[in-house]
Amino acid sequence: MHMSARLAVCLMSLAAALAAPAQTLRWSSQGDLLTLDPHSQNESLTNSLNNQIYEYLVRRRADQSLGPSLATEWTQVSPTVWRLKLRPGVKFQDGSAFTAEDVVFSMQRLRDPNSPFRAYATAAGMPRALDALTVEFVQETHDPVFLEHLSVLLIMSKSWCEQRKVSRPLNFKAKEESYANMNANGTGPFMLVSREPGVKTVYKRNPAWWGHFEGHLQGFIYLPIANDATRMAALLSGELDLVLDPPPRDVPRLRGTPDIKVLDGAENRLIFIGMDQGRDQLLYGDVPGNRNPFTDIRVRRALYQAIDIEAIRSKLMNGLSVPTGGLTPSPLGAYNDAQLESRLPYDIAAARQLMAQAGYADGFEVTLDCTNNRYINDEKICIALASMWAQLKVRVKVNAQPRTLTFPKLEKLDTSLYLYGWGGSATDAEFMFAPVLRKRGSNGIGFNNFGQWVNEHADQLAVASALETAPDKRAALVKAALQAYREAINIIPLHRQIIPWAMRQGVTAVHNPGNWLSLDWVTVKP
Repeated sequence: MHMSARLAVCLMSLAAALAAPAQTLRWSSQGDLLTLDPHSQNESLTNSLNNQIYEYLVRRRADQSLGPSLATEWTQVSPTVWRLKLRPGVKFQDGSAFTAEDVVFSMQRLRDPNSPFRAYATAAGMPRALDALTVEFVQETHDPVFLEHLSVLLIMSKSWCEQRKVSRPLNFKAKEESYANMNANGTGPFMLVSREPGVKTVYKRNPAWWGHFEGHLQGFIYLPIANDATRMAALLSGELDLVLDPPPRDVPRLRGTPDIKVLDGAENRLIFIGMDQGRDQLLYGDVPGNRNPFTDIRVRRALYQAIDIEAIRSKLMNGLSVPTGGLTPSPLGAYNDAQLESRLPYDIAAARQLMAQAGYADGFEVTLDCTNNRYINDEKICIALASMWAQLKVRVKVNAQPRTLTFPKLEKLDTSLYLYGWGGSATDAEFMFAPVLRKRGSNGIGFNNFGQWVNEHADQLAVASALETAPDKRAALVKAALQAYREAINIIPLHRQIIPWAMRQGVTAVHNPGNWLSLDWVTVKP
């Protein structure tokens, strides 16, 4: 079938799938949410869609500051004890009352080995119910970003989970199924109507929600559309109201389209390359002497210096990226320190010399694992890197797959080289230290360190920064830890994305650095 014919068929299918009454937002991006279990996957699109049903104890306002949600007030009783008052009269969507017992249960569930949130839940401490609407979090050690941690931990119903035998998060990497994977029961502004993975997910307004809707939105339909041309054609024809990730090459045209408007801004997300530094031999490679070249800092530095980041920014990303040598999702995490944001220079001659010094003048072969529907131009970035590294005689096989295949593969440490991104609304460096940069350990520390690197000196500084109560001393420890990880080149930073949202003129939405669409803030004119 000719491309235009295939596109027409797709659009006819979209029209049927997206038929919706007025005041229903029809929106899309290239990938789908991974699971409805809110404690099983820590991935932004999944979290943002689950947050329409489930809620946090504290919530980010439109200006990104933290404000009340299921908790209305909080007091730090001591350096390791916080007391929270919970919102009265809140109901879960099955009609049961929200109480302190649900908070205690949720924090226990979040600390389960299957949960990628357990490092955050552990740091926040274990709550105890003082009465039905009061909880007290007791921490083993001081948590300098306690409220930030509460802003990423969704609350579930204890009775609902126990009755449906989902008291533990599902094991996503083992492809486990559970009732919570396809069903939901939260306290949030929207309720689940239907879920068709890879096709569409339908939500309706929760009439019993305690909060305030900015407009008259009655529901929304989320439709994952992998093909860029199909996604854009549906927006331009009016079959979609909003697209979260228009291709960078199409943004100039969209800005000039009368019925379309574009909101954009830098995202709190670092796109980077991870390398297996924990094995003596690569799982996916052909290396002289069966060695692991990534255990040699000279090889890691050579790969870094062979990346023409400006070419990626200007030609591939159409200017919609901010190259960085920083290791935090936002420069705020490094206190806007220019030195910590600086990149190693692009220098092919120096990179070749490093490869020769390390004994790899003739290069080696390796597979690069890459998503093809998660980050902007993710597969194209991997192909571009393969071309750049070919100048070092490194032969890269790009293994690009949907996020539903790549993420479980990485979680099983079944990789030698990978493209990954990390970010969200929180900007503090602790949100990079604990899950990504520190060595793999207990309570979820290093859960997303898929390269299994160990940097003892940097880890000691990162741990010390998490315990320090004096802001100036903590800033110095954070910067020292970031510099130690930078010097070891445990990961190769690439850039932070600039995220455009494209929408019909009648749609009003609040764009934010977390790339998080809060549907209770959206309005749609008929």
